[in-house]
Amino acid sequence: MGPHPAQAEQPKLPIPGVKNLIAIGSGKGGVGKTTVSVNLAIALARLGYKVGLLDADVYGPNVPLMMGVRETPHAIGERIQPIEKNGVRIMSMGFLNPGDKPLVWRGPMLHSVIQQFLRGVDWGELDYLLIDLPPGTGDVQLTLIQTAPLTGAVVVTTPSDVSLEDARKAIHMFLQVRVPILGLVENMSYLECPHCKERIDVFSYGGGRKTAETMNVPFLGELALDPAVRVGGDTGNPVTLREDGAAFVAIAHEVERRAKEESSKAGPSIKIED
Repeated sequence: MGPHPAQAEQPKLPIPGVKNLIAIGSGKGGVGKTTVSVNLAIALARLGYKVGLLDADVYGPNVPLMMGVRETPHAIGERIQPIEKNGVRIMSMGFLNPGDKPLVWRGPMLHSVIQQFLRGVDWGELDYLLIDLPPGTGDVQLTLIQTAPLTGAVVVTTPSDVSLEDARKAIHMFLQVRVPILGLVENMSYLECPHCKERIDVFSYGGGRKTAETMNVPFLGELALDPAVRVGGDTGNPVTLREDGAAFVAIAHEVERRAKEESSKAGPSIKIED
């Protein structure tokens, strides 16, 4: 059951200085959504954009680990200062509770902390603010969708039928509340044998592209199941910092193009002369 129409239509105040607000979501966990978020953020920064990354995955905030961030944010006045690493300004739920101890969050608490991270952080001037959402279609997603003017959403899946079923739910959620789908990314698409270079379809084949076509949303591309991506995430040295991150840069170009298309649909801004 979707959100109440009155909730979906409440005013969405822009975040000062942020041109494009993009949610990275998935229907289920374990599909590499945070890996895509981190590498996409770095790829957009490599393309010359000013980029921020908000880790809103309250149940598994892995951005600090994947970005190699060990500092603790501080405040100037009432504004939290994001940590900058690899050309990306970062704020994460993991900064609130570092280590292995889980946090238990309820709806009102989630709403409060998401608003604090959106509007209480000194993001500065950004071309893109990416938001790594928790998997599923729960309170965090609805809080964000109902209060922030999203440019669009990127949905991450694997080729497996189980993952695709949940990805379709995520797409329906975003579309139901009028958030454009910038595209679907198929992660862990295939494994290339390091010896013979044969492609091995570990999790089936072509499901992401077929799902995108069926649901009439853009297909942003395939990402291989690559050990270098895993090593980069585990060591805080994301693969997109190196030449073998070209696949993420290609997807960044597609996100860039789609975001511009969605922004242009809003029509020209009107300048009021004094």
